[in-house]
Amino acid sequence: MPQFPLSPAADGATLPASMPLWRRWWRRQSPSRQDRFIALGPLFAVVLFLAAVIAAFAYLRIEEIDREQQAVTRDVEYAQQRLRLRLLERQEQLMRIGRDVSNNQIDAEEFVVQAEELINQNPELMAISWVDSKRRITASYVSPSANFISSRAAGEQLKVGETDGTYELARDLRQPVYSRPLIAQDMRQSNAASIQLQVPLDDQGKFAGVIMGEYSVDGLLRFGIPTEITAKYAVALVDDKEMVLAGNLPPRNGAEQLLPWAEDAAKYEIPVSPVGNGLLIRAEGYRASQGVVGSGLFWLVGALSALTVWMLLGNWRHTRRRVQAQEALLSETHFRRAMENSMLTGMRALDLQGRITYVNPAFCQMTGLNEDELVGCIAPFPHWPESEVATLMARLEDELQGRTPAGGFEVRVKRKNGHTFDARMYVSPLIDPHGQQTGWMTSMTDITEPKRVREELTASYERFTTVLEGLDAAVSVAPLGSDELLFANKLYRAWFDGQVSGHISLVAQVGVPTFATSGEGLDAVDGMAGLPTDSLTDAQTANDEIFVPELAKWLEVRSRYLTWVDGRLAQMVIATDITPRRHAEEQAAQQNERAQNASRLITMGEMASSVAHELNQPLTAINNYCNGMVSRIKANQISNDDLLVALEKTARQAWRAGQIIQRIRAFVKRSEPNRTEADVAVLVSNAMELAEIELRRHHVRLTHHIAARLPQLMVDRILIEQVLINLMKNAAESIAQSNRPTARRNVELQVIPRQIDGQEVVEFSVLDSGQGLSPEVMERLFEAFYSTKAEGMGIGLKLCRSIVESHHGRLEAVNLYNGQAVSGCRFTFWIPVLPLDSPPAPALDAAGAQPAGLS
Repeated sequence: MPQFPLSPAADGATLPASMPLWRRWWRRQSPSRQDRFIALGPLFAVVLFLAAVIAAFAYLRIEEIDREQQAVTRDVEYAQQRLRLRLLERQEQLMRIGRDVSNNQIDAEEFVVQAEELINQNPELMAISWVDSKRRITASYVSPSANFISSRAAGEQLKVGETDGTYELARDLRQPVYSRPLIAQDMRQSNAASIQLQVPLDDQGKFAGVIMGEYSVDGLLRFGIPTEITAKYAVALVDDKEMVLAGNLPPRNGAEQLLPWAEDAAKYEIPVSPVGNGLLIRAEGYRASQGVVGSGLFWLVGALSALTVWMLLGNWRHTRRRVQAQEALLSETHFRRAMENSMLTGMRALDLQGRITYVNPAFCQMTGLNEDELVGCIAPFPHWPESEVATLMARLEDELQGRTPAGGFEVRVKRKNGHTFDARMYVSPLIDPHGQQTGWMTSMTDITEPKRVREELTASYERFTTVLEGLDAAVSVAPLGSDELLFANKLYRAWFDGQVSGHISLVAQVGVPTFATSGEGLDAVDGMAGLPTDSLTDAQTANDEIFVPELAKWLEVRSRYLTWVDGRLAQMVIATDITPRRHAEEQAAQQNERAQNASRLITMGEMASSVAHELNQPLTAINNYCNGMVSRIKANQISNDDLLVALEKTARQAWRAGQIIQRIRAFVKRSEPNRTEADVAVLVSNAMELAEIELRRHHVRLTHHIAARLPQLMVDRILIEQVLINLMKNAAESIAQSNRPTARRNVELQVIPRQIDGQEVVEFSVLDSGQGLSPEVMERLFEAFYSTKAEGMGIGLKLCRSIVESHHGRLEAVNLYNGQAVSGCRFTFWIPVLPLDSPPAPALDAAGAQPAGLS
């Protein structure tokens, strides 16, 4: 705010520089000028009232004119649409006659008959002529009422300019064309304007003349404009030169109007479609002149407004005199009342005999008693509790004798409704102007809420301490750079004997930095003073699991910085005994490993018949080759080359059988989890070789799509092969249960790279053409021990999801649809492309637990 120098007010007082500019200017004015400015306020209000009345009249008048204009616009557009539809109907009828003429379906005599019938039905049509391509009249019919259109005989040729160029335009455009309004050369008489419509004739793609219809503009007005429009407005058809062709408009005689602001009647014009801008329809509303009777309402309102202004001014003068008389009386009263009402402390005055002589509103509000109920009372007072009357009487006696403590005293006070509250009273003597004591002034403050807060804080501290002492975790707080232990609960004291060395040892093993104590660090100065503690206390909690040999326990240690009650930066450590949980996780890991191995054995057990059939083929071939060679050797009918070929075929079949057995042995072999860098194509190929055995047993065809240049994955190869084999085996069983025909028994394996949530992954999808999954099965699909097969154990898909999630991936299933029908199911899982040093996620066991041994 800008500063101003001190300046004297009108009464000589010095005005402060902080006073607003407008108040400084007002204070510098003389009282007489201030009164004149005050008098202008009501006058301004009167002027504002008159302006509002005038604005209201103007607004209403503008609204009325706008409504009239909108009504005219709406009605004229409606009339234009009616006239347009009528012209289009006549145009369609003339085009129908033109088609008959072009198709040689009617001759000149039939044309005259149809033209006469059309003109009789539509009075606005004056003449219809058949003109050939050489502008000669072939046939024509003119209405008897068309006195300004002469009849045209057959063979007569149209004159130049008679069609206003529309004949040539229709010949060029080959579509109906309307002419501009035409007026007879020998007249400027009314009702003589006409419009021509040229409808071209086509003879096998060549121009063959026109059908020329001539409309009377006056007939269009009389028969095309609705009568309700012509009854409300003065309607006329004019050309683009403002010449009235039909109808009439009210004369503009410039008659005098009583109100100079009276507006002309509402009017509107619009071109007649499809004729164009050469013919316009114009309508103007009928308006009666506003005379003295029409303006009477205005003068009546004006007179009433003037009377209202006069009454307001008289009332203002009378009120001003009364206000000036009351201001002096109320000024002092308001000042004193404001002082009393602004006080929150109850005040009570006693005379020397102990009688109440004064109470302020705050005292009355505290006790619920009014001033009349308290002033004049003697002990026992109505705000004393009955149970403490004796104590309070003794207090009052000490108060009257001046033996009250300087710090005040606490008492119980009763409200009018019977409730009591705690208060603190302070007593001081009342001295009159002559120096004589006339009584005692007592101030009372309600301390119920502060006392309740203090008690709650004490109870809260006790509860908090009890909770910390009863925790099954060791909690300790120590300042940075000091050997002092600020807090330690019961469990910490039991583990570390209340020594700060346990706190420092836990912090050091977790990895949170500590600060060594210097030789001068034992004084009262905080060695970390000046550090930005906000960023430290807002930091996230450090968390780690450590083994403490002294306690023979596994501890989960959490550490964070905090600001202690005295402002020092401290460090809190919470150590929880997790030894039972670690043992449980190790057992769960072992159980999960056994469950995975059992799942592979179960899978191979279910595939035993298929494997036996698959092994039977190479063994049978080996047997056949050996028997054949033995027979031919005995008969001396085999050469060395044939024997070599047979032995090579026998060796290939033996190698094939060995490969099958080796795949099965590697799949079911029990081994520790081992994550290595694996080639996705080789991994998928191994899984397909084992799965194809089971798929062939169910007569299911396996197709695959493996993208090129797939990245390497850090996975446990056997576990991922187990997931793929289980999914393909389940797909084959779903197809077998759905009894699909051979052509639709397909399982497709897709392996493609993708990007999910900004992370590079490899996605594996198994699609089948089975019966899909019902909503009930979909909801419980991955529950442990839930299976839709009678002989199923319900752990296959649960283990599959656990394996995928242990590799930071996700497994999900969706139905495939063909229209509204389910056409199969798709199981998809993806494995992220992690760096070689990325730690694996722990897997879930069959029951949903999270073992630590798989990481």
